[in-house]
Amino acid sequence: MKIPFNTPARKWLVAALAVTLAVAYIGFASIQVAAGWFASRVELTSLQRAVRLDSGNADYRNHLGRYYDLVARDPAMAVEQYKAAVKLNPHAARFWFDLASAYQVLGDAANQTAALEHAIQADSMTPDVAWEAANLYLVQGETQKALREFRVVIANDPSLAPAALQFCWRIEPDVDALLRDVVPPRSDAYVAFLALLQDDVNRRVYELAAPPADAEPASPNEVENKKTQIKNETESTFKVWNALIQTHQPFERRNADQYFRYLIQHKEVDQAVLVWQQTAELFGFSAYLPSPRNLIVNGNFSLGVLNTGFDWQHQKQTGVKLELDHSDSHGGRQSLAISFDGPGIIDAGIYQLIAVQPNTTYDFSAYYKNGEMEGAGGPHLTIQDMYTQAVYYDSDTLKDAGFWKPAVGEFTTSSDCKLVVLHVRRLPERSPIRGKLWVDDFHLIRKPS
Repeated sequence: MKIPFNTPARKWLVAALAVTLAVAYIGFASIQVAAGWFASRVELTSLQRAVRLDSGNADYRNHLGRYYDLVARDPAMAVEQYKAAVKLNPHAARFWFDLASAYQVLGDAANQTAALEHAIQADSMTPDVAWEAANLYLVQGETQKALREFRVVIANDPSLAPAALQFCWRIEPDVDALLRDVVPPRSDAYVAFLALLQDDVNRRVYELAAPPADAEPASPNEVENKKTQIKNETESTFKVWNALIQTHQPFERRNADQYFRYLIQHKEVDQAVLVWQQTAELFGFSAYLPSPRNLIVNGNFSLGVLNTGFDWQHQKQTGVKLELDHSDSHGGRQSLAISFDGPGIIDAGIYQLIAVQPNTTYDFSAYYKNGEMEGAGGPHLTIQDMYTQAVYYDSDTLKDAGFWKPAVGEFTTSSDCKLVVLHVRRLPERSPIRGKLWVDDFHLIRKPS
């Protein structure tokens, strides 16, 4: 049905209605703008005006509550405003957290807990919400509830996982319990947990070796207790590593390399062997595993040098240059060329860690050649216990060999030896030397009994 507007009265009526609506809209918008301007100012009178102008705005109520809470230090008045905010918008976790904090200041544990539970219900899976909840639960002494919220943090925000795990470890330093109830079965979470335990053990070791100057000397029993704690925590890393492997999820190889070095540092050779085997399988370098036919990995330098694990490793040494030489080799495609030119040389900087058995005899062999070598003495191939530095094998001086010559020998490990290191030493140490040495075709096998 069409309504005719052809009479003056009707035209004036429509115009009046339009003007009224426009004025009302402009007035409403002006109030909103004014309320927003007042709410942006950190002054009590301005915040109160914002609330009066727009009494249904939960944000303005919460802003006023924060003023009473943080500026005026009046938690009772803050509670009233926070309660008004959550009544207007019960789905904002932030408002409930502010209310819980105010109740905490007032010592009202029951209402604090209720507000905290409302915050979690409002947004149960957001890491920031869980982080706030966990910290408030810690203040209350509700450790199990705090752990529950930290699990949400770890599961949903990898950037917060290290800090959350530190709290969890302080609350409950029990690897089994944390793996079962707190740490989600994800590779990134396990990697963070593994790194935390390594750092904690290293800190304990440092404090034991270098206690503060003003600290009372530890008794023998205290020292043994600390060593036991270090040993137990190191063994706890085995469980975390196993959980990481069981996820079958990807992680960065550097994390495995770091853990391998940690195990070697703390004399956990058996676990280091297992970690190297699993790492090789995961990252596709099974060719770098030792075998009964040769315990030395990449003995003929046919593979690239990984510079980690049980492959060759190298460290920069002044006056020494290392390079793979494709032009000359013994039994392979290339050899390792070592150029010496300078004083102060102790070691060539190339070495390999080798896992061995105690009270066991081994046969060693390698080949070498050199150019003109100047200086007293010369380089030696040496095999030593990694931890006691006991020398098991020391070759003759590697000089006067214009063609490939063998260096051979046998040795028997001690009753507690599990790891040896093969390297190229300069003897006599630190005396000047100049020349070039090639080494290749390394073998180490267990001698039949």
